[in-house]
Amino acid sequence: MDLLDNFEVKDLGNLDLLAKQVVEGFIIGLHKSPFHGFSVEFAEHRLYNPGESTKSIDWKVYGRTDKMFVKNYEEETNLRCQIVIDSSSSMYFPKPDNKNKKKYTNKLQFSSLAAAALMNLLSKQRDAFGLSIFDEKINTHTRCKVSTTHYRLLLTFLQKLIDNPEDNRKTSTTEALHQIAESIHRRSLVVIFSDMMEQGEDAEKLFSALQHLKHNKHEVVLFHVVDKKKEIDFEFENRPYVFVDMETGEEVKLQSNQVKDYYVEQMQKFTETMKMKCLQYKVDFVEADINQGFRPILQSYLVKRAKMSR
Repeated sequence: MDLLDNFEVKDLGNLDLLAKQVVEGFIIGLHKSPFHGFSVEFAEHRLYNPGESTKSIDWKVYGRTDKMFVKNYEEETNLRCQIVIDSSSSMYFPKPDNKNKKKYTNKLQFSSLAAAALMNLLSKQRDAFGLSIFDEKINTHTRCKVSTTHYRLLLTFLQKLIDNPEDNRKTSTTEALHQIAESIHRRSLVVIFSDMMEQGEDAEKLFSALQHLKHNKHEVVLFHVVDKKKEIDFEFENRPYVFVDMETGEEVKLQSNQVKDYYVEQMQKFTETMKMKCLQYKVDFVEADINQGFRPILQSYLVKRAKMSR
């Protein structure tokens, strides 16, 4: 089973094992891709910065390369990454039905496994990582650390999300991002997993929260987690449906083709607006389709990390 190209996970009971499989598959794939130049093991050395102490310079490496490198010790970290996950009820879409109960993935499951894989890769590179989980408020917020104990603790938080879906749990992405912007270490990498299902009138406030993160000198990657087939392209059979708002419980009865053109047009407008705003604020926007693999997530992290290391 290729967890990267043919995403079909039947059992998310062992996030650690699955995360390792995703990362190992990704690393193998790097050797066959244009991204093979990225280091996916932690850097044992970094370039010496003029003016700092010379006691940690690795003179053996200097003798071989004629360049001065400083040894990285275990307590050192190259980067801080805060992973932010939207846990509102809309993230539990799609719900399983009788046909696909044994092999379905919702947006929250996808985000949790993607986050676990990212943390696994971060730990390999000796980068510090923290986790923030929000719906109407921030329910979990940890500081960035490097230890294995910390990694396993964060996996338990993710597992609880997967195991405890709830209906009628609304979201307040705007408030959560403002709080996170103020609470995390300056110049961190902030990785957000969200479907961005805010009310239309709150869109500008949402964009201002993203701008707040950038104003506080954070690098931001927004993974727009969607079921593209259903939520963007609105591919439903032409028959009557009852559509239920998972965050409010509100129901609408209609035939899919009655609204498809209008719905698709509105979603395209919203997505394009998000992309333009992210471009304006220098936020990396990545569409993360839950029916696809994790390469876009892990590659985006490596590209951003490489830029931040310069």
